[in-house]
Amino acid sequence: MFDETKLAQAAAYLVDKRNGRMSHLKLIKLLYLADREALRRYESPITGDNYVAMSHGPVLSRTLDLMNGFVPPNAEGWAGWLSDVQNYEVTTIRPVYREVLDHLSDAEIGVLHDTFERYGHMTRWELRDLTHDPKQIPEWHDPKGTSRPIHLGRVLEAVGKPPALAQRIREELEARQNLDDLFARL
Repeated sequence: MFDETKLAQAAAYLVDKRNGRMSHLKLIKLLYLADREALRRYESPITGDNYVAMSHGPVLSRTLDLMNGFVPPNAEGWAGWLSDVQNYEVTTIRPVYREVLDHLSDAEIGVLHDTFERYGHMTRWELRDLTHDPKQIPEWHDPKGTSRPIHLGRVLEAVGKPPALAQRIREELEARQNLDDLFARL
């Protein structure tokens, strides 16, 4: 389910909505909030990334690794859409419009649009504080200076899915990920 190109297109869409430049922290929070909303609406995330609790709140693990240069970006993925600039910011490096966002569905773009409309006016620090609020993001718990996985089932329950349904959705998403991993090795 994780698709670097799809992630990059989602990130580029959000960064473009802010005139082509955004801080890492703000972008990773907006992507997390968009994934939560997609899970609530459609029972499937946009990015397919793994969620981790860190000191600044929940983050998308692979996305953070791409931003920090810990993994080499794919030329058609992150490196084909975004570029790092100084002070922990990214910029878009190509035009962003619907026709080129071919890895995103209209529904996913709708979630990204709505997420930016709801949270895009907030600063990175306001978003950080929002994602620390247990009334807003109950699945995040302070990892006390380390990192801790945020399990998909917790996110699903936090967005209103009953426990049995959350477990079924989690199992289906994990099965799809396992199939994707299997085919990627062939």
